[in-house]
Amino acid sequence: MSKTAVITARLDSETLDALDSLAAVQDRTRAALIERAVKRFVREETEFREFLSEGERAIDRGEFLTHDEMVAAVDRWKRTRKSAS
Repeated sequence: MSKTAVITARLDSETLDALDSLAAVQDRTRAALIERAVKRFVREETEFREFLSEGERAIDRGEFLTHDEMVAAVDRWKRTRKSAS
C-alpha cells in the first residue's frame, strides 16, 4: 500500500462551493477530487518542465533558429504555399 499524507489547503468560499457541487454531481468526496486535481497538476507541470528542459538541451546542442532565420523560413513557406495554389 502506498504511503499517504494529510495536507491542508485554504480555499475561498466560491471555490469550495464549486468543489462541493462537483463532488455531489460526481458522487465523490472533496478529498477524491482534490487528489485527482493535484495528481493532474503534478503530471502536467512535470511534463511541461521536461518539455522546457528538452528545449534548453536543444539550444545547448545548437539546434535552434534565430528570429531572423525563423522569419525567413516562414516567408519561404508562405511563398511555396502561395505558388502551389
